Amino acid sequence: MDKLTVNILNHEYDVHIGQETYGLFATHYAELFKSVDRIAIIADERVAALHLPLLQDSLEYTGLDVAVKHIPSGERSKTSEVYVDCLSFLLSKGFTRNSLLIAFGGGACGDLTGFVAATFMRGIRFIQCPTTILAHDSAVGGKTAINMPDGKNMVGSFHQPTAVLFDTTLFETLPPREVRSGMAELLKHAFISDEKWTNELLSTKSFAKPTIEWLSKELLLGIQVKANIVAEDEFEQSTRKYLNFGHTFGHAIEAACGFGKLSHGESIMIGMAYSLILSERHGSIDKNVTNQFIQFAQENGYTFGPVHMYSFQLLMDFMMKDKKASFGKLNFALLHTIGNPYIKEITQSECKDAFDELVKRTGGGK
Repeated sequence: MDKLTVNILNHEYDVHIGQETYGLFATHYAELFKSVDRIAIIADERVAALHLPLLQDSLEYTGLDVAVKHIPSGERSKTSEVYVDCLSFLLSKGFTRNSLLIAFGGGACGDLTGFVAATFMRGIRFIQCPTTILAHDSAVGGKTAINMPDGKNMVGSFHQPTAVLFDTTLFETLPPREVRSGMAELLKHAFISDEKWTNELLSTKSFAKPTIEWLSKELLLGIQVKANIVAEDEFEQSTRKYLNFGHTFGHAIEAACGFGKLSHGESIMIGMAYSLILSERHGSIDKNVTNQFIQFAQENGYTFGPVHMYSFQLLMDFMMKDKKASFGKLNFALLHTIGNPYIKEITQSECKDAFDELVKRTGGGK
């Protein structure tokens, strides 16, 4: 089992990754639970059907009543209706400011649970127990949110977790699409931090079918990148914006497809190709790097089909609603070189040119 500590101004918490991490509730977190009056697990319904007893058994020692709120799987949970339903559930069960929430699911479940925790009684504690590879990004850093019809993560809050516990044995039941989704975010962390690591990932033959042992070590590297950036810039005023590499265009693709139709990571993979094209024009990224990335993505089962399905204007409309847009201008996380990110204001005309280029290079949109 591995551990790293996230240090943020006035807040510190540990991230654990490995097997049997839930056993830490009775040891490492025993004092925490002595200060808790009630526990609620907000669980992705699909994950709960497979693994909920594992988490419930680890909490039996507390002697506390553990309420369980089942929510829809994936992005379907990040709606205002589900959010309000969770708040009503907590009120009906008599939860207080001394209560604790546990997010048990992927990134969407964590985002929703964190937002519920941030706003219930003006803020209560919560623990992230992520069950997907993708959540190695979202579970760390304190961003919480729900979606709106006009855009992804448009309503939310910064609310740091009390702890993050990954039980990697749960990854064994992930479907291939979820694995690909999570690996995209891992690759993003590499692109913005380390050229050698990026090249190693891009040359990994089993990238879309990793072993749990290999994955555990790689995820720790990704989490460390995220933790270092968040420690420096908790509220996304400067360097935290680098974590948006691939996200401005990727979120537009995700919204155009309809949240949940294309996975977050699959959307970000498309977004990174788009950002690499922009980085050719505004940085020192070679065209061959982008082309090799596109080929790598297609060989590992990622699709570029949506680029050929939707008009640029539709995608631009979604991008202009993105949180990273300000004063009618779009700001992209780009790369001077691999491992050296920066923020650049891009005109709509340049966005259109990059879109046309992406359409051209991805051919039939495999």
